[in-house]
Amino acid sequence: VQIVESGGGLVQPGGSLRLSCTASGFQSDPYVIGWFRQAPGKEREGISCILNSGVKSDYVDSLKGRFTISRDNSKNTVTLQVDSLKSEDSGVYYCAARHGRFCTNQPRYDYWGQGTQVTVSP
Repeated sequence: VQIVESGGGLVQPGGSLRLSCTASGFQSDPYVIGWFRQAPGKEREGISCILNSGVKSDYVDSLKGRFTISRDNSKNTVTLQVDSLKSEDSGVYYCAARHGRFCTNQPRYDYWGQGTQVTVSP
């Protein structure tokens, strides 16, 4: 299984980014994709996850409304749309995957991407 993130970069406060995660190697097995992030000096936190069926779940309520996860199974791609970016959104954003049909906490994700850097600065 391979997980590859893309779409990070430098963006001004108030701007938007579209992060992509492509998962390969699952064949026809159902799998869950989760997006996580880690700010400098902080622990990695969960953002959202999404099932094969498209059912979504948010890990933290504070990010609702600005972070939107979506999935295109035909392309094995999960997208995280991030709007109204703030400086505190800066960090490395990770995509992770696990076999199965439900979202869970970080340690239960088996496959992780290398991360993509997001920097929010004027």
